[in-house]
Amino acid sequence: MAFGRSSRKDPPPVDPVTLKILVAGGFGVGKTTMVGAVSEIRPLRTEENLTEAGRPVDDLNGVESKSTTTVAMDFGRITLRDDLTLYLFGTPGQDRFWFLWDELATGALGAVVLADTRRLDDSFAAIDYFERRGLPFLVGVNCFEGADRYPPETVRAALDLDPDVPLMMCDARDRESVKDVLVTLVRHAMTFTVPPPAPEPVA
Repeated sequence: MAFGRSSRKDPPPVDPVTLKILVAGGFGVGKTTMVGAVSEIRPLRTEENLTEAGRPVDDLNGVESKSTTTVAMDFGRITLRDDLTLYLFGTPGQDRFWFLWDELATGALGAVVLADTRRLDDSFAAIDYFERRGLPFLVGVNCFEGADRYPPETVRAALDLDPDVPLMMCDARDRESVKDVLVTLVRHAMTFTVPPPAPEPVA
């Protein structure tokens, strides 16, 4: 048997791709928890203790047990495939830190807007922000223990979402649940950003 060079060619190597994803939403919806649940590295957190001085401006209704808040961002990383890595940036949820959102959103492929059915009104600002920027996003409804459960169609109607915006029920504490959300967002964002084919010329 001759041991010549095989005619079978290996596929060319694929350059690794890194994508920036935002995790946004209102105060106390689980952004820090979501980043931490899925990150393969120790997440970077910029949390500070809530103080009495902040009570007049921090709405703790529904999250009375919360004792810390993100003041800049959360950061984590997850590798979905050998050639695809996501960098996750959790945004601060309080109004007084929103000046950071523009910088965090720069270069992002898309965003997850976390929602809490007990405080749906807190989701509108984030939804409006990404709609104005034209940044693809999906809404992940974080299913807190003890919170009322509603059909996705009911939540979609309450948030007045466009039909093409994905909405998913999720558990921000569960790694697989968060991965499902991120994979859905990447697929949605890639579809959103690919331009439609040019029409064929009319003969």
